[in-house]
Amino acid sequence: MQVTTPLSDALGLYLDLASDQLKLTAGNMANVDTPGYKTQGFDFDAEFARELSAQDPTGATTALEKAADVDGLVARPDGNNVSMDRESMQLAKSQLQFKTGVALLKREYANVMAAIHADANSR
Repeated sequence: MQVTTPLSDALGLYLDLASDQLKLTAGNMANVDTPGYKTQGFDFDAEFARELSAQDPTGATTALEKAADVDGLVARPDGNNVSMDRESMQLAKSQLQFKTGVALLKREYANVMAAIHADANSR
């Protein structure tokens, strides 16, 4: 039996997006020396809002599938526009988002378990 709450479902979506962002950032960093490579990304907040508002979030399309070239970055003469400074900051941000999501999810599960135990003890 799987016990979920609306908050745990939302946090699951949040963690999926944070994981997708980490993967994209790692891919961008890995391609820093690839001629012509364009930095890939997605709007985390917009994707999270879209997922939350979906009537039946199936996860059929991931943020990775919706990733696109990031506009406004300066390309080097070889056409590559990956900035390690930008990607390092994005990596730190994504790691913090993921750690926060895990901490909140652990807290939510602890609350659910406390409610279950309180109900069992009251019988």
